[in-house]
Amino acid sequence: MTGSRVVALGHYQPERVLTNDELATMVETNDEWIQSRVGIRERRIAAPDESVDEMAWRAADKAIANAGLDIAEIDYVVVATCTAIDRSPNIAARVAARLGLGNPAAIDLNTACSGFAYALATADQAIRAGAATKAVVIGVEKLSDWTDWTDRTTCVLIGDGAGAAVVVADDTDDTAGISPVVWGSVPEMSDAVRIEGREGPFQQEGLSVFRWATTQLPEIAQQVCEKAGLKPEDLGGVVLHQANLRIIEPLAKRLGATNAVVAKDVVESGNTSAASIPIALSKLVEKREIPSGAPVLLFGFGGGLSYAGQVIRCP
Repeated sequence: MTGSRVVALGHYQPERVLTNDELATMVETNDEWIQSRVGIRERRIAAPDESVDEMAWRAADKAIANAGLDIAEIDYVVVATCTAIDRSPNIAARVAARLGLGNPAAIDLNTACSGFAYALATADQAIRAGAATKAVVIGVEKLSDWTDWTDRTTCVLIGDGAGAAVVVADDTDDTAGISPVVWGSVPEMSDAVRIEGREGPFQQEGLSVFRWATTQLPEIAQQVCEKAGLKPEDLGGVVLHQANLRIIEPLAKRLGATNAVVAKDVVESGNTSAASIPIALSKLVEKREIPSGAPVLLFGFGGGLSYAGQVIRCP
């Protein structure tokens, strides 16, 4: 069987920057309150006419260009999102049309904040099974469409944007490019993060998620490293779902990834759900903060409550 590897990344964020000070004019909050609790300084908010599929397309187009591939070579498009408004057509089909692809497989996947790690795993598995050869994997969200801007416990968190990765077949050993995924869910916490009904809004039991993440994730992340045949100290990068800086920092410390660059894009992008991992990783690669070939832990968790993680080699 053939393995796979990530060869390029790309990301897109809207132009509008919403700062904590501006939020304080909209809801009862302030910069100190927000930064002390979640570590966020600002976030990007999409324009009213800026759609989920448009942001996904922009990120994918950039990733494909960075990979140096002919657009016609892409035969699998998978989009992770929980904020698509239309039931059909799916976002992946719309992205494929915008890119001008031939006849790729095109699917959407919704596990909310863990979505990109899930989508990356399905691309890896499709390539290993011989069902695809070159895939574009996208995480995209427009959470601003589903936000109650009078609820300071949630509106201070969210941001919009998209990130994408190009994944290709690789005939080296199984863990050289993308390691086997560790994924699962916590059914008794399925309502901890939710967007219900036709109008939403986004809601969460923040304290419950915080407690679960800070107590359970270190052990699960350790399992991801073991499946990749690595120890945490071997990691060159750690890119967790950018939910809350007060979760990210202690988790990375407890994991023991002492030599890794830890992504903290939540500070400037907020929580972008399924888009958070690829946006943060794309920025680190773009700035060359992680050496090419270095192992990077990706780990998402959130709505469902679902989680997924794998180790990739930095492109």
